[in-house]
Amino acid sequence: MAWDFSTEPEFQAKLDWADAFIRDEVEPLDLAFPHQEFNRPSPPLRRVIDPLKQRVRDQGLWACHLGPELGGQGYGQLKLALLNEILGRSSWAPIIFGCQAPDTGNAEIIALYGTEEQKRTYLQPLLDGEIFSCYSMTEPHAGSDPKMFKTRARREGGAWIIDGEKFFSSNARNASFLIVMAVTNPDVSAYSGMSMFLVPADTPGIEIVRHVGTMNEPLGEGLHGWIRYNQVRVPAANLLGVEGQAFEVAQARLGGGRIHHAMRTIARCKQAFDMMCERVLSRETQGTVLAQKQLVQAAISDSWTQIMQLRLLVLYTAWLIDQKATAGARKEISACKIEAARVIHDVVYRAMHIHGAIGVSNEMPLGNMWMLAPTMGIVDGPTEVHQVTVARQVLKEYGPSESIFPSAWLPPRIDEARARFATALEELAGNL
Repeated sequence: MAWDFSTEPEFQAKLDWADAFIRDEVEPLDLAFPHQEFNRPSPPLRRVIDPLKQRVRDQGLWACHLGPELGGQGYGQLKLALLNEILGRSSWAPIIFGCQAPDTGNAEIIALYGTEEQKRTYLQPLLDGEIFSCYSMTEPHAGSDPKMFKTRARREGGAWIIDGEKFFSSNARNASFLIVMAVTNPDVSAYSGMSMFLVPADTPGIEIVRHVGTMNEPLGEGLHGWIRYNQVRVPAANLLGVEGQAFEVAQARLGGGRIHHAMRTIARCKQAFDMMCERVLSRETQGTVLAQKQLVQAAISDSWTQIMQLRLLVLYTAWLIDQKATAGARKEISACKIEAARVIHDVVYRAMHIHGAIGVSNEMPLGNMWMLAPTMGIVDGPTEVHQVTVARQVLKEYGPSESIFPSAWLPPRIDEARARFATALEELAGNL
């Protein structure tokens, strides 16, 4: 069996193009139009971004996570990993390449579970980059634990009526439609008693209590909605999948999303690391550059090693998904999720610290990167949940000791080895 860490030349050429294109054309958008990537673009902004999107389409790199029948390339997770570690450098890049969250996951589940009419109404405009969507799942009292969800949907004739509250519904502010998870049968397990619905954002009864931002945004600003659903009526045809299938749909969506987050985190880690290396070669203190200080060298070494370990873990997991599908890589996906949060925390902190005062100022991008560390520990399930998943999956490969002592206990093993090689041991003893 051969292991190959090279990238096929044809796809490497695509990656090289994306690398230069993002550096020269897309990263400047982050500086000129910060925090506007999820806004519905005004005509002047469309004149800037639409030609860029077309250049991506011309390269065959638009919405690569989707199959050709949906306008993508059908790239496997390994190729997506290599592409996303480039896209992750820019907040605008996913928009320009048609693979922004939460729309990628939403598009995937509509493609998998949606009816033809749902695909025409919701999926195609999403793929064309004309609209944005929202995934409305977590609740104020429950977080992401589906067993505690209270939002209900009840059937009434040819419609479903949705009541309840959702918190941190990403991109609610600009979404044209929401995918809402609700309890449809409270008398059975949450894993078979919840359903998903496609809900147009202008449906009567949808109340945005307030917009919630992340820690670097002013109070009352942000893209994550606290939503109250008050007798929201949607046609029965807006059920996504079949009744009671929401948990299956959610897992199909979240598996890919978790590894995509990890892929893009690598890019941010590399950016912070590049800044760190430049800084230590530029800044002098006590007669020498920082790069000659042993503790600084340790920070460089540890950061490089952590990034490389995360990258190899993500690439291996992506390869495994391509071989076995998401269900066959649960342990590895969770491990990626855990380590992405840890590595960006460690690397960005070191970079900020080594930069000194300017590192924690608003004149460097490290502060925004630093915010990703706690965020990565929460999105798509808290770190602790994924640690439990990894542990449970790992322990399935083991069993208890057959005796009251550990199987590695030396006395019986030594006796067994001596019995096995008794003749040789006797001959050696006789030659002494």
